[in-house]
Amino acid sequence: MTEHTIPDASALSGWRKSSYSGAEGGSCIEVLDSHPSGVPVRDSKAAHGPALVIPSAGWASFVTAVKRGELRA
Repeated sequence: MTEHTIPDASALSGWRKSSYSGAEGGSCIEVLDSHPSGVPVRDSKAAHGPALVIPSAGWASFVTAVKRGELRA
């Protein structure tokens, strides 16, 4: 079975912040590239918290929808 969560996301290195995150901090997510199970996503304010692992195809669809402005708040 594919891993869907990582209990302690700080165990992995190479996290990068969302390009939409501002310099003033605030609510940010971080993603990790090249993970074998998909794209891990975590809250940047909770580095030792869990990360969700999103299947790569699902993550690509999500990013495309965000860039196109297709998602509503």
